[in-house]
Amino acid sequence: MMWEFVAAGAGLVSILFALYLYRQVTRRAGGTDRMLDVAKAIQDGASAYLRRQNVTLLAFLGIVAPVIGILVGVTQGAEHGVAIAVAYLLGAGCSTLAASLGMTAAVRANVRTANAAREGLTAAFPVAYYGGAVMGLAIVGLSLFGISLIYYLGRTALGWTEMDAAQVTLGFSFGASAFALFAKAGGGIYTKTADISADLVGKVELGIPEDDPRNPAVVADNVGDNVGDVAGMGADLVDSYIAAIVAAMILGAELGGGVFTLLPLMIATVGLVASIAGVFMVRFLMRGNPGAALNGGLFATSGLFLVLLFAVTYTAGLPGQEWLGVFLPTLAGLGAGIVIGMTTDYFTSIDRRPTLNTAEAATKGAAINIMTGFSYGLLSIVPSILGICIATFASWTLAEMFGVNPFYGIAVSAVGMLSIVATIISSDAFGPISDNARGIAEQGDLGPDALAVADALDAQGNTSKAVTKGFAIGAAALTVLAMFAAYTHLVDIDLAQGINLISYPVIIGLFLGAMMPPLFSALLILAVGRNAGRMVEEVRRQFREIPGLIEGKAKPDYKTCVDIATRGALRELLFPCSLAILVPVVVMLLLGKEALAGFLAGSILTGIIFALFMANAGGAWDNAKKYVETGAYGGKGSEAHKAAVTGDTVGDPFKDTAGPSLNTMITVMSLVAEVFAPVILLLWA
Repeated sequence: MMWEFVAAGAGLVSILFALYLYRQVTRRAGGTDRMLDVAKAIQDGASAYLRRQNVTLLAFLGIVAPVIGILVGVTQGAEHGVAIAVAYLLGAGCSTLAASLGMTAAVRANVRTANAAREGLTAAFPVAYYGGAVMGLAIVGLSLFGISLIYYLGRTALGWTEMDAAQVTLGFSFGASAFALFAKAGGGIYTKTADISADLVGKVELGIPEDDPRNPAVVADNVGDNVGDVAGMGADLVDSYIAAIVAAMILGAELGGGVFTLLPLMIATVGLVASIAGVFMVRFLMRGNPGAALNGGLFATSGLFLVLLFAVTYTAGLPGQEWLGVFLPTLAGLGAGIVIGMTTDYFTSIDRRPTLNTAEAATKGAAINIMTGFSYGLLSIVPSILGICIATFASWTLAEMFGVNPFYGIAVSAVGMLSIVATIISSDAFGPISDNARGIAEQGDLGPDALAVADALDAQGNTSKAVTKGFAIGAAALTVLAMFAAYTHLVDIDLAQGINLISYPVIIGLFLGAMMPPLFSALLILAVGRNAGRMVEEVRRQFREIPGLIEGKAKPDYKTCVDIATRGALRELLFPCSLAILVPVVVMLLLGKEALAGFLAGSILTGIIFALFMANAGGAWDNAKKYVETGAYGGKGSEAHKAAVTGDTVGDPFKDTAGPSLNTMITVMSLVAEVFAPVILLLWA
């Protein structure tokens, strides 16, 4: 069976289903004129940001693609250099196209969800979920189609070896990662600029409700939900998805080729088939409880995936019991993803002890609230890291036990964790759509019943977003471990002999790598602070200078706030994103391949720890604020509420900007090492 064709076909089917869902969502009624006006402002702001981001990305690609083509061409031939540069552009193009479609669906589903909320929870839930599923199915479908097509053309049209064809897919992965880095870092700066400004001036200084139409930053806040949590998080997860498949294919080609090269595509294909089925099952699992429906869809997808995975690995033609050396590590990866998601849920859910204790700490002031959330963020690292360690140990041991190379076992465990990523992205994108719907319901004055429905969806959406962040970090951890193994094979480092940790180049590389995640995080958080400062001044100016604004007799200037967020985000993201590409190249040129291995190892360790800490601490502060807003400890307007809002404001760039962006940063740095592996071999032969 030509699995490249089957995988490409599954990708096309997924894209068609995404278009079908887009059609189903947009056929729904959009509501009142006031609701449509608010939705139009969000749509215009999201489109303007995406256009400007794509122009910036295009300029960036225009510089990087020729450099890749020339350097790889010098070492491996012009044909190979051109192919990997074209694959790089295709990877970025596919991710950009899918993100545009997904965000277009999201900014149309939000108002339709708000309108359906007038009919009840059962009517509103599928609109929000299917709006999110457009992103999930489109971006995963395009990614799987792109990898399969590039590999097939390399093998047939160009007559390359399996290893050469697999290496060209690195270009596709690098391009997708470039878009993901821009989307997640830029989107994170945008969304938290608006969110912090709206909260500080609206809630803390003026005491007006969340999503109040009098707040000039409210539309920018709603736009930010889409650029950060729909386009950004979707691109982040698929970045790891593509990288895991490509790393496993390279290891498969290195370790024997044949079915081992194609197994990652086979696993990803059955995962996508299971995800498509799971997405359509969610609606029928809805019994008045959105959380139960989303969890039921996830478990149904996982169950179907395991059945299909068993069938594929058992019939793949592997000798003896080697199929178990693939099946069981893949199962371990999927299990690790679920465990890490559950850990995130425990440390960030509104009804769990860490969040309740953080909320209670707000009664003692903002400082105690911040210290408590900070501490729980640090504690949350422990079970997640243990889960990653257990998955790594299980994957290595089980693969080796049944005669499969243990590095390959780790690689397929990463593919296994990410194979149902279309379902994960669908649930994640449900969150910002529900959040927007709640804002539109508030601004459209739909009444208490519709607001109650929107609040229920929004609460579940917040949980979904938090769980997705934990899953994304765990997936990135296993993915970069697989990529690390692929890098060492590409540059002929024998891990059986080990890397000399007392060699000064390796020590320097290790420390430089460990430095990168905190440096990257600091730059992004400082960027949010600078940009939010500009918007806070603008919001204050409007309340001060527009007569009747605070009384609701005049309309604010929403567009100026949207423009501040857009220009600031795109200006601020360039330097940290450039560092993620340039620093590994400098280490490679000056210190060599072993030092670069140390660099990657250091960045993986601190990157995963910082990402887990920031995502979970931010989630705890966020839901502690929401718990106080339910009426606890004096409710809205109380001293506890003001302290909780301060904690949430501190946590915003943690959980939505710096933390999630670290996943993409360490993936990009690993891909830089792999793409330029031929150059490293030439320089440090």
